[in-house]
Amino acid sequence: MAKHFRDVHFGGNWTTSNLKDQLADVTWQQATTQVHTLNTIVTLSYHVHYFVHEVLKVLKGGELEAHDKYSFDHPPINSQEDWDNLKERIFADAAEFADLVEQLRAEKLFEAFTDAKYGNYYRNIAGITEHTHYHLGQIAVIKKILAENG
Repeated sequence: MAKHFRDVHFGGNWTTSNLKDQLADVTWQQATTQVHTLNTIVTLSYHVHYFVHEVLKVLKGGELEAHDKYSFDHPPINSQEDWDNLKERIFADAAEFADLVEQLRAEKLFEAFTDAKYGNYYRNIAGITEHTHYHLGQIAVIKKILAENG
């Protein structure tokens, strides 16, 4: 599970697409450019990170405090530095998340994730990886549209 999560963020999966490579050449202007009615690249990047960050807290022994309504509320991105700082946080949390998943005991994967209504650890970790793949595809498509519209 840790490998799949790490691969979608840093590379090595069979889709040959990953978040780090997709975001590497995106400028802050591109990241904040609205394409049609789609979410911006920064909004999608933050949204993916929001859930990683919130579940990371649980993996570190904290409480689950995630709320869907906040998952698109990214900080203002008004410069390349703002964008670079957000990407740095995204990938630092992703690396720590993967490391902690790697350390989980196998039986922990089938325990309730903070509350039985949320399913087990396996469901949540697999779900976050799938969620990242889903939005990674959106980011790739938005990048192509931006490149075409130059």
